[in-house]
Order: sequence, then C-alpha cells, then structure tokens
Amino acid sequence: MASPGHRDAPELPDFSLLKRLARDQLVYLLEQLPGKKDLFIEADLMSPLDRIANVSILKQHEVDKLYKVESKPAHSTSDQLCFLVRPRIKNVKYVAGIVNADKAAGRARKYKIIFSPQKFYTCEMVLEEEGIYGDVTWDEWSFYLLPLDDDIISMELPEFFRDYFLEGDQRWISTVAQALQLLNSLFGPFMKTYGIGRCAKMVHELWCKLVEESEGESVGRKPEIGHLFLVDRDVDYVTALCSQVVYEGLVDDTFRIKCGSVDFGPDVTSSDRSIKVLLNAQDKVFSKIRNEHFSSVFGFLSEKARNLQAQYDRRRGMDIKQMKTFVSQELKGLKQEHRLLSLHIGACESIMKKKTKQDFQELLKAEHGKRNGPRPPSCLQPCLALQNAQVPSSPWQLSLFLKKTCSASLLEGFNVRESLGFIEEHIDRQVSPIESLRMLCLMSMTENGLAPKDYRSLKTQYLQSYGPEHLLTFHNLKHLGLLTEQVPGETLTAVESKVSKLVTDRAAGKISDAFSSLARKSNFRGISKKLGLIPRVDGEYDLKVPRDMAYVFSGAYVPLSCKIIEQVLERRSWLGLEEVVRLLGGNEFTAAAVEENPAWDSQRVVLVVFLGGCTFSEISALRFLGKERGITFIFLTTAITNSARLLESMVETRA
Repeated sequence: MASPGHRDAPELPDFSLLKRLARDQLVYLLEQLPGKKDLFIEADLMSPLDRIANVSILKQHEVDKLYKVESKPAHSTSDQLCFLVRPRIKNVKYVAGIVNADKAAGRARKYKIIFSPQKFYTCEMVLEEEGIYGDVTWDEWSFYLLPLDDDIISMELPEFFRDYFLEGDQRWISTVAQALQLLNSLFGPFMKTYGIGRCAKMVHELWCKLVEESEGESVGRKPEIGHLFLVDRDVDYVTALCSQVVYEGLVDDTFRIKCGSVDFGPDVTSSDRSIKVLLNAQDKVFSKIRNEHFSSVFGFLSEKARNLQAQYDRRRGMDIKQMKTFVSQELKGLKQEHRLLSLHIGACESIMKKKTKQDFQELLKAEHGKRNGPRPPSCLQPCLALQNAQVPSSPWQLSLFLKKTCSASLLEGFNVRESLGFIEEHIDRQVSPIESLRMLCLMSMTENGLAPKDYRSLKTQYLQSYGPEHLLTFHNLKHLGLLTEQVPGETLTAVESKVSKLVTDRAAGKISDAFSSLARKSNFRGISKKLGLIPRVDGEYDLKVPRDMAYVFSGAYVPLSCKIIEQVLERRSWLGLEEVVRLLGGNEFTAAAVEENPAWDSQRVVLVVFLGGCTFSEISALRFLGKERGITFIFLTTAITNSARLLESMVETRA
C-alpha cells in the first residue's frame, strides 16, 4: 500500500445511501401498524434516530405523540403503542409493565416492539415470563450503521466494549458481521482483509459465512472499498488512555461529542442558552481545524477572523447592484461562517479555562516530566479578543500542556516515582475518580503492571478517597489487564506447561488461551521498541508541519493501533511483524477474496473497523497517514470512545 510521493487519495463513497435505507425500513415498519400511534423511544436511540428520520417524517407516517422510555410510566391515550428500543431486558420489562397495567384496567390496545438493530432470544424469554408474548407483535429495524461524517460510520453501540471485553458476551458479534456484509454488498466486494484480535477473528469468520450465503450479489462489480482492516480495542489500550490534544479530541473530552454533534453551553455561546452544533465536514471552520494540534488552532482562527472581516469590509465601496448581489449570494454564507467561527473560538476559550483550572502544570510534570516550554502562540490573544474573552491567568501553562501533553515520561519510563507521587496526591485530594484511574491504568499498561507494594498502596488510597464500592471497579480493570500487579513472569508459564502435558493438543490450546488471559500483559515496552512508537527527535517537534502520526500526541508517541495498520498495509501482510504479533497475543489474520486490479482506485480505499471503540486521535492520525500515502481511510467503529468513556464503562458503584 506504500505509495510514492503525495498521490491524491481516491474519492470517498457516498454513505448517504445507508441513511436512506435505514429511513425507508423504519417507515415500512411503522406502516405495519396502520393508523395513529404513539411512539416510545429509548433514550440511546433518540440522537441516532434524529440523524435518520426527524419528527416531521415520523408525523407523516401517523406517529401522533413521542415518549421517552424511562422509569416513570407515560400516560398515553392512543389505542396503538409502538416501542423503538435496544434488545435489553429492562426495555422488554418496561413494555410488559404497560401491557399488564392495561390488562388489569381492562383496556385493549395494540402493541408493537421494534428492536434495533436486532432482537435477541433473551427478549423472547422475558416476553414469555411476563405473560405478554401473545399480546405484542415485534420486528427488527436493521439499523446497523450511522454515517457521522463523510468518512466516519458508527454503530452507536457503546455497550459493545463492556459486553464483549469484560463480560465475554458475544451477542454483538453477529451484529457487526451483518453490518460488514451490508457494506460489502453496497460498496464491495472487499479485495483483501487484515485483522488482529480475538473479536476481530470471530467477526471475520462469521462475516465470511454470510458472504458465502449471499454469493453472487457483488460478483463482477467494481468495488468502491478495496481493503478491510479489523482491530480489537484491547490490542491498544494505551492510545485510548492518553490525553487527546487534537482539536476534535479535546472538544470530545471537554464537551462530549454525541452522535456527531455537541452541545455548547452558555460559557461557549456567550449567551444564556446552549446551542447544539453538528460537527462534520460541512462546517467550514471545523473541517479545517478538527485534525490540528490545539496549539495550531489559534493561528487559523485568527487568520479566519481577519479574512471574514475583510470580506465584510468590501461592502463599503459597492454600488446598489453590487450590494444586491452581495446580500443575495454571499452575506448568508458569511454570517454562517461568522457564527461558527464565534462558537469555535468560544469552545477554545472554554477548553483553556477548564484545563488551566485542573492543575495541568502538575499533570504535565507527572505525565512527561518537562517543566519548561514555549510561550503561547502570538495569535492566542487576538483570537480570544474576538469574543471579548478573558485570557486565562496563566495561558503559558496551557500552551506548555498543549505542546507536550502526551504522557511521555510514562510512555518512555522516565520519572516513574515522581509520577507515582503525583497520582497519590491526585487521589488524596479527590480531584477526579476517573482521572485518577486513567493515570493508574496508564502507568500499569506502560510498566507492565505496578509493583505489588505500589498497587496495594494506591488501591487502598483510592478506596478510602472514592469509596469501597470501587473494589468491583478494580476487579474489572484487573480482569481486562488495564490495572494489574507485576508478577514473576515464569510462574504461570511453568504451571501451564505441566498441565498441557496431561491433556490432548486441542485441549492444551484452550488451556494456553485461558492462561494467557489470566496473565494478560501489555508488553508495551517491547512493542514500543520494535515499532518505534516513541520518536527520537533532535530539538523541538514542529506541530504546525508534522512529520508523522506522533503529532496527535505532541510528537511524543505514535498511536500503536495506527502504526500496526501502517506497517501491515505497507507490507501487504503480517510478514516481518511476527515478534510484535507475539507480544500482542496473536490472533492476526489475512484473507484475500478478490484479485486486485492495479487500475482500480479502490485499492487505496481502506475500511478500518475498530471493535470496542475508536478515539478521535486515532482518526486524525490515520487521516494524516492517508494524505501522506495517497490512501483514503474510512472509519467504522462500534462507538466513538475516549479515556473517560472507556473507564466509566468499567466503574462499578454498587455497594
């Protein structure tokens, strides 16, 4: 996949077709219940539904009132009730509660449940247990894929990470396989597939069976997507735990981007109300800064403000005809750009205020041990002045953070005791339970576990600060290998060897897998050295003209997941990466389905599938790689994630 020079990347396929298919199927399912009806929607589906079919479309198909599925009962007067929900036991019990209440009151109504993206057998069992199996009809809305942007598709399944990686629940595997088959049938056939991880392997095997069953659908067709790359989230936890410093990543960390949009509060809008903003390539301001390191964003915003002002100033010398043309053709667009520019400047200011309040000078010291840094960009104050904003009292501290926030000392193994001291202070001051866990997990992953004495001490301090119910949280993190104690390397290996001699080869393989999961190691140091994840740079890393993907972490670390993808595509196989694969736990694979045609641009279109979540830093890094190599990357993820989301899914607060 290496490409000489800077070739232009191929055009992206048109994924709006996925929205149309999902909308048409939903309309069909609603029409199966003719007449006026009330629609109950699960909260998790409201934002995705809004991107597919807004309220006016639902009203056109006789949806009278909309209700949110929640704990308190909704009082609907309609004779027909439709429930749009995820296949969860609590949702089925919610429906059962309404149906049984109607039965007790002697009221007869029609009930229809639409499960999205599919129904599981457990749902039928609950319907039977609740005694309403014959009282309701059900259907499946195969809404697997939501295009969030031109090159990002999300399955909006944030529970996938916990369900599979923590609880070992494989129910979503078939959902991902069917989503791949839908993409393969519309934009394939995929010529070559690469993957790494146990989940990736299972998804690929099931998808291959679906391809065999539908053989002939895409035979002889010129593909729009050439290559497929499947990656498990547990292949690279370190990247997900690092502080994000590209603009889109920081916006997600600070404001939480949900389903491709973000709610900017009064602190950003400089008014008494919040504004919901769709963040995608259509936003002319956002599209230019989304992948930039935050320290480079101010320069662009300042220049953009000057350009807009210059365009407004052109009005002064216009005659009536020119003014009429300006008002009808340009003014609306300029006002829209001005509004977006104002919002993004406000967002930058809010991010800076929040970060400077969070003792980032000390966090910086703990994460990478560098005390001195450059002063802020000269464009910082003019940009903030556009909103009459107050510059933070110590903006140079944040600039220092933005230049180098990347956990480099932990990633390189420097100043570990000093970082440990900072984490202890962070816990004792009860700054943030999630941030404390993030730093603990990052240290554990990069040091291949914490020393037993340190682990016990930090665990005790954490439980005393944040509550004993987090014992379950520590159990979860240990199970995943995110927060572990260092153990003698040979202990389990010796036991495994002795047990394996007593059983058959096939059973020995299963036992080996079991032992490897028990003694899960990150092996980060060895992998980092093999792949060169920590760049060796003489002098200052130029973040305005980045040289590699490390810029997404201030030049200190190349995301492991992205480096693996780069290396495999370059080699067109896993050859030469055997030691890295061994350190990652194996489960790599390559499969060719269609013979490659050098004349097809689709050879340089790669669909990367992140199973368990993908960060905006990884997306930005691969976009950069795509520009450098003339490759178009498309991202399919079970959900967008970051360090906070990942750790929140592990937190247990049940006493």
